[in-house]
Amino acid sequence: MTGTGSKSEQAYAAVKERILDGSYSPGYRLVLGKIAEDLGVSVVPVREAIRRLEAEGLVSFERNVGATVAGIDPTEYLYTMQTLSILEGAATALSSPLIGAADLARARAVNEEMRACLEDFDPVRFTRLNQDFHGILFENCPNPHILDLVHRGWDRLASLRASTFRFVPRRARESVREHDSLLQLIDSGAPADDVEHAARLHRSTTLDAYLALTGTDPGADDSKETP
Repeated sequence: MTGTGSKSEQAYAAVKERILDGSYSPGYRLVLGKIAEDLGVSVVPVREAIRRLEAEGLVSFERNVGATVAGIDPTEYLYTMQTLSILEGAATALSSPLIGAADLARARAVNEEMRACLEDFDPVRFTRLNQDFHGILFENCPNPHILDLVHRGWDRLASLRASTFRFVPRRARESVREHDSLLQLIDSGAPADDVEHAARLHRSTTLDAYLALTGTDPGADDSKETP
């Protein structure tokens, strides 16, 4: 294992990356000795890394099993996507008058990479490109508070390891086409309200595809008992 920082920090970064990119999928048993051997370190920094990841909700401990990769909470994903739909739509709308030709060219190039990715589909890479694409569109948002909340939403999705495209790969092709339409809208100088509506619809359609597949009820509240 190479890199900067302490061995504990490097072990933390390496294990976290494998969780986030799907190499360690939900339920995967994290055997400290095996991970230490793979990373070329002792068990001590790996144990410290696992404890940090447990505090972040990425790892859970099960009796008689040990450390495993935590599962994805569909309710948390639902709430995060609903929130991000509103915030990202607003950020993109506020950013749209400030998006120049160079920004549009960058966004189109990323979307073409996403289109090429469809041929030999890699949901993890596609999701990263998707984040890059949307980042270009909202990065010029003049409201730093909204921008901060959007970044927090994306970070939350990353911590959930939630890629809709992994579960509903057909949504990826639709998403690329919607990106084309969104870019056309911005390039034409459309009103901010139109841009916001298109951006929100794009995000909510992705959420709807996930809900339809999993059967999650967006109106359900498990915390309330039936009288």
